[in-house]
Amino acid sequence: MKLGVIGLPGAGKTTIFNALTKGDAPVGQSMGGRFDVLTAVVDVHDARVDVLSRMFNPKKTTYARITYTDVAGLKKGATEGGGLPGELLNHLSGLDGFVHVVRAFESDLHPHPDGSVDAARDLAALDTEFVLNDLGAVERRLEKLEGGLQRGAFKNKAEAEAELALFQQMNEALMAERPLRALPLTDEQIKSVRGYGLLTLKPIVLIFNIGDDQDEVIVPYDYPQTVVTNLRGKLEMELAQLSAAGDEESLAMFMEEYGVTELSLDKIIRLSYDLMGLQSFFTVGEDEVRAWTIKRGATAVDAAAAIHTDLAKGFIRAETVHYDDLIALGGMHQVRTAGKMRQEGKTYVMRDGDIINVKFNL
Repeated sequence: MKLGVIGLPGAGKTTIFNALTKGDAPVGQSMGGRFDVLTAVVDVHDARVDVLSRMFNPKKTTYARITYTDVAGLKKGATEGGGLPGELLNHLSGLDGFVHVVRAFESDLHPHPDGSVDAARDLAALDTEFVLNDLGAVERRLEKLEGGLQRGAFKNKAEAEAELALFQQMNEALMAERPLRALPLTDEQIKSVRGYGLLTLKPIVLIFNIGDDQDEVIVPYDYPQTVVTNLRGKLEMELAQLSAAGDEESLAMFMEEYGVTELSLDKIIRLSYDLMGLQSFFTVGEDEVRAWTIKRGATAVDAAAAIHTDLAKGFIRAETVHYDDLIALGGMHQVRTAGKMRQEGKTYVMRDGDIINVKFNL
């Protein structure tokens, strides 16, 4: 999963990026609308992986991973002239979702670029840029579809008409200033428009970046594929850096003092998994214990493909036991003795926490 940390200049994007990645990138340095990207890969810490690693004592333990990118270059008016700059749009289009940081904190040291802090205004401003970008792409495709149908240029007229209806539906939503993720589109429809760089289709974790002693900010924002939370960005960055330094004593003390029960890194990963409908499964053995990420509803053959495409091509069956059953029984030998090792076929729907061993033949 690859998520982009976005926001207007001065929102505290890099502060949140550091909090999510235990990084130390310089903060408070606005790029002035210039495109730039910082990237970090973060382990998804899962206590189940730790338990499995102790049980199997493998040569290697591998957690699932999330890639975060801190994206500079977004600003009000960014779409003027026909859309977002090409390099910026290409990067944003390649992301699975966004972590949208909205400024809600006051700071004499770093005054708001617009002269006042207004979270609702700033949220609407960046949303507008994305809506305008998508509207331009949708209108261009509509023009080609309408012209092509009039000329009889499409071999499959019914397919072109279905695409036209879809783009008309999206155009109506965007004209009403609604993001495309608000539409009840099917997975197949979403897949069909993937190549158009439609940013308002992507899931969003919306973060209001508040001050250390500030109450939570509430701004009405009720869209599908969206989750909203408040973070004390500066404090969370400092806690993450204490964690990275291994200073567990100071970390525990400050978390208790400020009433922090969960680091933002773990919180945002959890929210992101829920938002994007993801779950984990595991492979275990003497060589490696590893966590893998798949969509909820994925089948055993989908899980095999996540491990390696050859496993999916030659799939025979998946030996499967759930993590809870393994832990309750105490080991794989006990699982087999108790008859809890299941033989599942291609269409088996994976559960979060399944442990599998794929049998295949090429």
